[in-house]
Amino acid sequence: METPSRQVHWEQFYSTHREQEVSWFEATPMLSLEMIRKSATGKSDSIVDIGGGNSRLVDCLLAEGYGSVAVLDVSSRALSLAQARLGNTATKVQWIESDVLGWKCSSPFDIWHDRAAYHFLTDLQDRAAYAALTSNAVKSGGALIVATFGLEGPRSCSGLPVYSRQRGDDCRRLCDIL
Repeated sequence: METPSRQVHWEQFYSTHREQEVSWFEATPMLSLEMIRKSATGKSDSIVDIGGGNSRLVDCLLAEGYGSVAVLDVSSRALSLAQARLGNTATKVQWIESDVLGWKCSSPFDIWHDRAAYHFLTDLQDRAAYAALTSNAVKSGGALIVATFGLEGPRSCSGLPVYSRQRGDDCRRLCDIL
């Protein structure tokens, strides 16, 4: 799906669904937090949450004292909802409105976290572009955390098809490219 269609889809989605109505809502995203804690060398590590939108991960990272947090999302509506929820604390976060594939990362991060975007990249070329981006956007020795649906997972999410090994692709391809 090209960028404008992805953006239109998510703007509409976040305009018609409340935070707790989405299937991925977690008041405290424990698994993501655990992976970040295990990957971090300290609270000053720079962290980017890809497709983080209105996720509560940013709230938790700030509460735990991480000082360099960025959230990237294609939906300005999702980012605005998160900023409103955080109030004045939102000024501590770098908010990036962009489709991940169109983003030009200006400075690499210590930790790249994606629990929301990669599985929507159903085209092999898009996944290759994503992998190329991560190789430049994650510092040498940094951590790349990417969650996708399992083999028995759904074939669609939020009205969009998702990448799946069931379609004949190897989910390890991202690691192979890196």
